[in-house]
Amino acid sequence: MQYLVNVIDSRSGSGTAEEMVAIDAFNQKLIDGGHWVFAAGLADPTTSTVVDNRGDAPVITDGPFVEAKEWAAGLWIIEAPDLDVALALMTEGSRACNRRLEIRPVLQAP
Repeated sequence: MQYLVNVIDSRSGSGTAEEMVAIDAFNQKLIDGGHWVFAAGLADPTTSTVVDNRGDAPVITDGPFVEAKEWAAGLWIIEAPDLDVALALMTEGSRACNRRLEIRPVLQAP
């Protein structure tokens, strides 16, 4: 099963050099263990664009879709046999990046 892991932060570009080293080591552990699917950092939410085409015409607006004190600053998509394994892995991931993490199963299309 795949899991989306959101890295939660309240600042953009806040990772330290030491955190980057720890994240790289953790990423290598995910790769070596066959859990790696994808990972990336995200730009500040103020750089986002929202598209809403549910009405008669599309509405495109600048900025985040919701004002928040914290946001997803990065993400992993990992492969794990179950939630217990995902939680154990990402407990280490939280330590490596020094951030709180939100872990959610990815719903697979039938």
